[in-house]
Amino acid sequence: MLRNKTCLTLVAMKGLHKRLGLSLDAREKSSSRLFVLSKHKRVPIFVMMPIDSFCTDTSGDMKIRKIKALTISLKALKLAGVYGIAVEVWWGIVERTSPFAYNWSLYEELFKLISDSGLKLHIALAFHSNMHLSSAVQARVSLPLWIVEIGRHNKDIYYQDRNGLSNDDYLTLGVDQHPLFCGRTALQCYEDFMSNFVNKFEVLIGTLIEEVSVGLGPCGELRYPAHPFGDGRWRFPGIGEFQCYDKYMMEDLKMAAYQEGKPQWGNTGPQNAGYYNSFPSEVPFFVEGHDSFLSDYGHFFLEWYSSKLIRHADVILAKAASILEKYQENEQNTLLLVAKIGIIYWWYQTVSHPAELTAGYYNTAVRDGYDPLASVLSRHGAALQISCFEIRDNETPETYLCSPERLLQQIRTVSKKKIIHLTGRNSYERFDKVNMILSGNIS
Repeated sequence: MLRNKTCLTLVAMKGLHKRLGLSLDAREKSSSRLFVLSKHKRVPIFVMMPIDSFCTDTSGDMKIRKIKALTISLKALKLAGVYGIAVEVWWGIVERTSPFAYNWSLYEELFKLISDSGLKLHIALAFHSNMHLSSAVQARVSLPLWIVEIGRHNKDIYYQDRNGLSNDDYLTLGVDQHPLFCGRTALQCYEDFMSNFVNKFEVLIGTLIEEVSVGLGPCGELRYPAHPFGDGRWRFPGIGEFQCYDKYMMEDLKMAAYQEGKPQWGNTGPQNAGYYNSFPSEVPFFVEGHDSFLSDYGHFFLEWYSSKLIRHADVILAKAASILEKYQENEQNTLLLVAKIGIIYWWYQTVSHPAELTAGYYNTAVRDGYDPLASVLSRHGAALQISCFEIRDNETPETYLCSPERLLQQIRTVSKKKIIHLTGRNSYERFDKVNMILSGNIS
């Protein structure tokens, strides 16, 4: 059972991460002090635990840094009116050393500190790494070490671009059904992790733990790593590149092309789709023409590429919903299941929306690519979390044809149509747009 709740996440890039939840239920009970937007809208505040709250000890295990200071901070946050804490639960920490060797001790200690402070929890199950995102060496979390070892011998377990360059922040969805991980498929690894989490913290779910978001890709978002800024391949506002060149995805593409009666389409991805930092006007595939995204081949490839992503989300969310079902249906202690997508707003005002296409969102001026995503979330009772609520069109470079406002409006419209809860977070640290975020885009 889902609560009638729309949430908003404000992220501070340094220090504390501030998360706002916007309740549409005037009867919602909370002992914490709330921002009051109107007679029927109240805003409980959540703070996200920064990854640098953890560090590696001499044995190589993760531990909480400065527990005494953290305890004082949690109590201070509670006194200040904060409602809860959002915590990333990393696959690379819990199942770090070997398959099925789950070590929850760090999170047991952390959850107790949070509970003792009178705060609630949002849990983000993180199946990605942040090795290319975190500047603090001590705060970097890889995939489990035994997964990394498999990747040393088989780089095709990771997404690859057409030059064979890998992104090892998340396993390619091409291995979802391949038992490459000590006899398990990637999907089985994710399912086992979720099940073990629930078994370990069952007494907290629906009471202390009010929300669980499930990682579906890089940075926890359902998308391909088409814009890898962490290793320098991409910079804004490049269109990005398709990420389907690991051998498992290429095998699937060949099969799809054969079933389509066009086996020649299965040999590779689009050859005229430019490079990471290309502009769409320079790239034949992303302009209207014979060999463009509008061609029969273009439609075939983009449909295949995006449908693989949607299927990935469908299967994982189905497993998560099944594992969490009894907590979602509890009338007294409800739990919200959450999925994240990326907001790729540059080149939105072009016909082809190339940066969205390379990320896996088959969204163009003539096709709604978010409708099928929303259908999956609706089917599994999951809320949708998105970012960029604080950015206006007039704050983006005109040359790059950006439109975060129109993109958010499109997603908001399809969310209402599919009757799914929409949650959000900001992308940049700023305090001048709070009223806009709360009143404009999410009402």
